[in-house]
Amino acid sequence: MPRSSVHLLRHGEVHNPDHVLYGRLPNFHLSELGRQMAERAAGYFAERARAGANFAYLAASPLTRAQETARPTAQALGLDVVTDERLLEALNHFEGLANIRGQLRDPRHWPYLLNPFRPSWGEPYRSQVRRMMAAVGDARRIAVGLAGDGAEAVLVGHQLPIWVTRRAAESRSLWHDPRRRQCTLTSVTTLEFDGDRLLTVRYAEPSADLLPGAANLPGA
Repeated sequence: MPRSSVHLLRHGEVHNPDHVLYGRLPNFHLSELGRQMAERAAGYFAERARAGANFAYLAASPLTRAQETARPTAQALGLDVVTDERLLEALNHFEGLANIRGQLRDPRHWPYLLNPFRPSWGEPYRSQVRRMMAAVGDARRIAVGLAGDGAEAVLVGHQLPIWVTRRAAESRSLWHDPRRRQCTLTSVTTLEFDGDRLLTVRYAEPSADLLPGAANLPGA
């Protein structure tokens, strides 16, 4: 069976001076630091390509920050960016609000906090995994169809959907503490396959040295 790899790339830092949980809101652009992170991610993939990696497919969430993160990688690899709605950020009741910790003390929001295991404030974790894994499966098949054994694909998306997809791939509970997600800005979570069988999960942080001081809202 042909082997393949799908890299889940989180977007870079967003210009968000009001600290809004922006979710699926439009027109949240990368900050200057975020653009540096996107270039760093492109360099990471370009280095892999120079070492023999065979990149054949690139897709991104339709949200501005994901599209802007994808562009340098598209240029570095000579690929077009395919927009895939399944890579969207998770729906969230608190979308558009600032000072989320303070909002949690407002009784109007309490009905949305009843079940953190689902979670009750947004799109169910299982729903996120289903759509992400469907996108991963299609990306893997398209890449193999274009480039054969060893083909690789890059999907640019958002922290929570990437993180719960990784947890599902590793057979871990989807419920988690948002403060403990291992999915930093422009991090790369790689799923390696032999045919349809997932072999392993790898993780890398091309922008590790740029992270100190970066804005990084959980769920953003």
